Amino acid sequence: MITLENLQPVPDALRRSVLSIGNFDGVHRGHADLIGRLRLMADALKAPAIAITFDPHPIAVLRPDQAPAPLSWTDRKAALLKQIGVDAVAIFKTGPWLLGLTARAFFERVILDQFDAAGLVEGPTFGFGRDRVGTVETLDDWCAEAGLRFEIAAPSEQDGRIVSSTRIRHALLDGLAHEAAGLLGRPHRLRGTVVRGEGRGRTIGFPTANLGGIDTLIPADGVYATLAYLDGSPEPIPSATHIGPNATFGAEMRTVEAHLLDFEANLYGRRIELDLLARLRPSQAFHGLEALLAQMECDVAEARKVIAGHRLL
Repeated sequence: MITLENLQPVPDALRRSVLSIGNFDGVHRGHADLIGRLRLMADALKAPAIAITFDPHPIAVLRPDQAPAPLSWTDRKAALLKQIGVDAVAIFKTGPWLLGLTARAFFERVILDQFDAAGLVEGPTFGFGRDRVGTVETLDDWCAEAGLRFEIAAPSEQDGRIVSSTRIRHALLDGLAHEAAGLLGRPHRLRGTVVRGEGRGRTIGFPTANLGGIDTLIPADGVYATLAYLDGSPEPIPSATHIGPNATFGAEMRTVEAHLLDFEANLYGRRIELDLLARLRPSQAFHGLEALLAQMECDVAEARKVIAGHRLL
């Protein structure tokens, strides 16, 4: 992975490469298909396959109030892109130096001068340059003039609908974690640092790790079957995670609290990543502690079933 903060030429190993430029949010199945086309062109030209992405998303700089919550953080995005076939990932640090470029300037100064690209592969809705006035039709013409190979990758579909980051966000916000996982090709992942909460879970026999600083989209409230990845632990830990306010106790603040099954340790200050496998039920308030505990026992049992089924896949 290389981080770029200006238009200086990249290392020689990344020049004369085949590029695909985009946000790649979530690195979903549609992105995997596009990178597959990138890989084929790169191999045919005996050139490196390079994914170029942005940190943060340009909308977060231009219209922060409209910026969607990301599906993946930058380092994970880069790792996932490497897994699906690119040789390297270039991260543009989004700022005026980049966003102010016209479409023509972006083509000439980034694609031709900075990378000296041999070819490009983009999806049909790709836009580039200030105000995204550059289109794939524009790019096709300019690549032909410059002698670059260019391909428009067809959009990927699942269940008769296009796979997109927007569709995945809608699924997660509807609590459809299993549908999001099918579109992503893996479960949606959250990460955070364990912070001190109210401590109620421990007093009632269900200690939880309360995650703070989460920087990806948090799905709809409810109880989820999850796998927890704890720093320093070699294997994921089965868990049941509640997202939302603790309505039974009159709380109003949304929290993400993971109950790690058959596991005990002091977790304060440690990093946890959570894979959301499926939502077991929506959040609800219970009439008394006894009813809550009975439901939590059921939640844990159901989470174990879901996790066992996931591990058989």
